[in-house]
This record gives sequence, structure tokens and C-alpha cells, in this order.
Amino acid sequence: MFGGTTFMVNGKMCISVGKTRFMFRIDPEMHDDLVGKNGSRTVKMKGRAYRGFVHIDTPRLAAKKAFDFWVALALDYNKHAKASVKKR
Repeated sequence: MFGGTTFMVNGKMCISVGKTRFMFRIDPEMHDDLVGKNGSRTVKMKGRAYRGFVHIDTPRLAAKKAFDFWVALALDYNKHAKASVKKR
């Protein structure tokens, strides 16, 4: 679905790694303040924007500080995020 390897934490999507970019699940309340930081942009799929999900091109995360920043945000939000309902 996301075109890469997705890391689930506590049964919830947290970070996805693709060929050229990462996707981080962050607090939707912080979304507007964070879009644009380190080149982040809102995830869009099939014309729909997803608040709380950002893409960042891999080269923008080369510095450990930048990478750690986004991983920490994703892990922090994961504690409060709701898991998707599994369809059977």
C-alpha cells in the first residue's frame, strides 16, 4: 500500500521507508506547524491529503539530528494514535 517497508509499533503504522522517501505518522494537531520543516510535505494519495502523515525525501534525513527528530515525533504520537480496525 505504501510502496516500501512499514514499521508498526504497538499494532499501529509508525514509519514507512520507500526507495526515495520516508513517511512518518505524526500528531495531526502538529501537522500544519511541521509541514515544510526539513522538506516535509503532506502525504497525498489518490488526490486526498492525509493530515498527520508526512513524506520526507531520504537525503533530507541524512543528518542524525533530522532523522532522530522525525522518528521521535512518530514514536511519541504512536502512544496516542488509534489502531486501524482490521477488516476480515
